[in-house]
Amino acid sequence: MASYKKKVSLLDTPEGVVVKDALIVLEDDPAYITQPGYSSDLEKYPDNSVPFVEKHMSYLVSHPSVNPGMYLSNLRLMTRKR
Repeated sequence: MASYKKKVSLLDTPEGVVVKDALIVLEDDPAYITQPGYSSDLEKYPDNSVPFVEKHMSYLVSHPSVNPGMYLSNLRLMTRKR
């Protein structure tokens, strides 16, 4: 008999903790542009502003095929102040 296992979310893995910590460090570094994003969900975000870390963590959770290490590397390149 086949048994089905629930797919583990990125938030529940040790890798998810490392990614979240890396995003927090990135957000705190003044060499990067880490402005909050816009959200139309007024119940969850009354000021229409999604924090940088939460925005990127939710993207990684909703797109499980994305490699988190490569995503962070590209994010650092795209948000670096020049």
